Amino acid sequence: MRNLRIPKLLKRAVPMLGLLLLTPAIAWADGETYPQLDANIMWTLLGGVLVMFMQPGFAMVECGLARAKNAANILMKNYADFMIGSLVFLFIGFGLMFGPSAGHIIGTSGFGLSGIDGSTPDGQWSLTFWFFQSVFCGTAATIVSGAIAGRTKFSAYLCSSILISAIIYPIGGHWAWNSLYQSDSGAWLANLGFVDFAGSTVVHSVGGFVAMAGAIVVGPRLGKYTVDGHARALPGHNLSITALGVFILWFAWFGFNCGSTNVPDGTIGCIAVNTNLAACTGFLGAMLASWVKFGKPDPSMSFNGVLAGLVGITAGCYDVTPFGAVAIGLISGILVVFSVIFIDQKLKIDDPVGAVSVHGVCGLFGTISVGLFASPLYGSSDVVGLFYGGGAKLLGIQALGAFSIDIWAFVMGLIVFSIIKSVVGVRVNPKDEIKGLDLSEHNTEAYSGFQFFSNS
Repeated sequence: MRNLRIPKLLKRAVPMLGLLLLTPAIAWADGETYPQLDANIMWTLLGGVLVMFMQPGFAMVECGLARAKNAANILMKNYADFMIGSLVFLFIGFGLMFGPSAGHIIGTSGFGLSGIDGSTPDGQWSLTFWFFQSVFCGTAATIVSGAIAGRTKFSAYLCSSILISAIIYPIGGHWAWNSLYQSDSGAWLANLGFVDFAGSTVVHSVGGFVAMAGAIVVGPRLGKYTVDGHARALPGHNLSITALGVFILWFAWFGFNCGSTNVPDGTIGCIAVNTNLAACTGFLGAMLASWVKFGKPDPSMSFNGVLAGLVGITAGCYDVTPFGAVAIGLISGILVVFSVIFIDQKLKIDDPVGAVSVHGVCGLFGTISVGLFASPLYGSSDVVGLFYGGGAKLLGIQALGAFSIDIWAFVMGLIVFSIIKSVVGVRVNPKDEIKGLDLSEHNTEAYSGFQFFSNS
């Protein structure tokens, strides 16, 4: 051991690691130290950064499952909805979601964070909390993109993102999560005992059911359904990009779920285990279900199974056992396959990426499943599901909360897209749809020289 040489890079890294470990002891402007608050800020910020990294994951998934002629449009929408979500959530959404009442805008001058003193510990925490919640808002908004891909006006999508970020997501979130910021909570669902730890319903189902409403109003892509109503497959152009996007989302989801503790305590390990196991069994469930249904294991269905498992476990990741996470993920993976088929072939709703099934249906299931699988040995000891002797009360509360928020999202989605349709129009003309939205909406090509049409 005396001859062991420490690499130079490691020697330089040790002081940096020590600095990070000592960071919680840094004094604030008033001379006091707040070790726990500093640690909370660091952990929540890290979680928020990981959730932001979900945005390129969504972009890759949607881009790969879309046609090549619409790839640049998909990328533009994913940038735009995150930009819109952050700005609108600052000025309107955050106040509606976390103010003491649904109509209150936080801040002395009536806008977003305007009344917060960034030099104080409370102010610094509020800013960090806002950032973490703003990336959640961006996630809810971007889910809609894939379901209406390939035929929607870019201007119409911008309008829908504004209204989702300003009204639909914040008010539904107010019902369930207002107590995270306000001691005198207006969160009527949370006051009933509703549990949605990281947003299976508040984030994912809201995005999924708004996406369903948008797909209904916009209508299916040209050629999707035959005259007799038979659904045609319109495959995406790059399954490799889709697979990469799913892996990015899988990685970033640990920020989504673990970061939602807002505290770096011992529960984050259990949450990470549950999150990972649900993703694994989501893939397994979807792979087996597609294998049985189609005779071959379908890659795109299997990839969506990963996301279905992640969406399903998000509500109960804090309160279920690892075996509960395995069950939730497996059921979600099976469920997403048959949901995609049902929505596509029976309801005749054209959803190119399966967003309604992955986020809407599996988010609904995952939230309700807390009422079945919540264990008294994990998370909150007073949150106990039916399978652990807790009775049906929690199951009923979970169903009430999930359906209340989802109905709100779906109805408001129909209203929003109908208004946009009547004011600016939601759909490009058939000629532009055939040519592709990259050229008709942005006058560019994602793959120069690859497409039949040219912008010259």
